[in-house]
Amino acid sequence: MTNIVIVFNMQYYFNNFLLFLPLSILFMRVIEFREALREAMSEEMRHNEKIFLMGEEVAEYNGAYKVSKGMLAEFGAKRVIDTPIAELGFAGIAVGAACNGLRPIVEFMTFNFSLVAIDQVINSAAKIYSMSGGQYNCPIVFRGPTASAGMLSSQHSQAFESWYANCPGLKVVVPSNPYDAKGLLKSAIRDNDPVIFMESEQMYGDKAEVPEEEYIIPLGVADIKKEGSDVTIVSFGKIFKVAAAAAIELQKENISVELIDLRTVRPIDYDTIINSVKKTNRLIIVEEAWPLSSISTEITFMVQKRAFDYLDAPITRITSADTPLPYAPTLIEASLPNASKIVNAVKEVMYIHK
Repeated sequence: MTNIVIVFNMQYYFNNFLLFLPLSILFMRVIEFREALREAMSEEMRHNEKIFLMGEEVAEYNGAYKVSKGMLAEFGAKRVIDTPIAELGFAGIAVGAACNGLRPIVEFMTFNFSLVAIDQVINSAAKIYSMSGGQYNCPIVFRGPTASAGMLSSQHSQAFESWYANCPGLKVVVPSNPYDAKGLLKSAIRDNDPVIFMESEQMYGDKAEVPEEEYIIPLGVADIKKEGSDVTIVSFGKIFKVAAAAAIELQKENISVELIDLRTVRPIDYDTIINSVKKTNRLIIVEEAWPLSSISTEITFMVQKRAFDYLDAPITRITSADTPLPYAPTLIEASLPNASKIVNAVKEVMYIHK
């Protein structure tokens, strides 16, 4: 049922076939991204008393972005815990709790602040299973917003997906919509490995259809949001919406885009990408990180290794500018990927010259 919902939603999104949608889908409830996250956490906490949430302002203030609204009232102060402004400290407490049988969810107000706790994430959570010879699991979710969120300037606008994805022992999830966010977060909470779950401050108010019935989305499985035949575009997270907007513009010019949402960047679903490239023969990767050592760089390597003979044009990546993000809105627009850049890149690999 869940896969059918995705397919029909994207069919409507791209082709406006509203009249052909089943009534059960037409009248499915619509909720916000933050509500989808809250439901995932609350549902899992009701099923498993070992799960708890901790972080700055998650309890009394209902979360900095109101993701945990109402959870303190339902689960109490022992399971929804306000912490001091000390990421290194409460991340370490969570790692210790996870190694002793509990299942913490740690909210960072922003992943920019996770740098204060990165020793606990990288040197403790990610390595304890290996260093203990499999004696200790570390079932923990570190979640919060990543990348740019408007005029927040350089220190609060960084995309660290590729940083964390570089570390063996971690899984890294970056959803692009409320439906995926709920299913992926439930899977992350149930996972016995540490999971980095990265959101966006600019997505918390996004709305989408999310079923009330139970569902999960497995980690490491990409989703083809739109099938196409001319070019493959791979993206993930907030910037996936920019790729989708570009696909709509290109469709107006009869350019058929196959649009893949990675959903997780460790592990990466290479097979879905490779199979798409074998069909379209062209690949563009769009992400918000800086270009050096990015997810797009890794995908480019794997595609040229496994599908080089299928390529009819060089692989193109579109990332943020290789500079700290400025404060001025005009410079932000110039620095980040946008639909116009994607459209132009597609025309270049299609050898459509103005």
